[in-house]
Amino acid sequence: RVYYEDTDAAGIVYYANYFRFAERARTEMLRSVKIDQNTLFEKSGVRFAVRSCNIEYLKPARLDDELEVHTRIRGIRGASLLTKQIVQGKKGATACLDLRIACVDQSGVPARLPVEVRSALETYLQVSQGAC
Repeated sequence: RVYYEDTDAAGIVYYANYFRFAERARTEMLRSVKIDQNTLFEKSGVRFAVRSCNIEYLKPARLDDELEVHTRIRGIRGASLLTKQIVQGKKGATACLDLRIACVDQSGVPARLPVEVRSALETYLQVSQGAC
């Protein structure tokens, strides 16, 4: 749901808040496959970091709109994930994000995805690009 704090002076979702919505959805995706990010760091010494993001704003979302963020993985590489996230409202997609998520060690250096993480995330693997 869009709250007052999410909007700008024009009453629409402030552009940067889509990144927050997407981050929360990625965290929930990880939780859905039993990946706790704190445990992952403690056990494997790795974390996820956004390496790049391209966002396309399709139509405005407004105060009190209900939004869903659909997350799918377009590719799993040695030390990164390619994801597509679509922010969906009742009237269709409001934004589409394409991200590269890096797996990094404690020093911020790219690190291979742990095997158990790779296996768990294959549930969300959908290679087709698809339109927003």
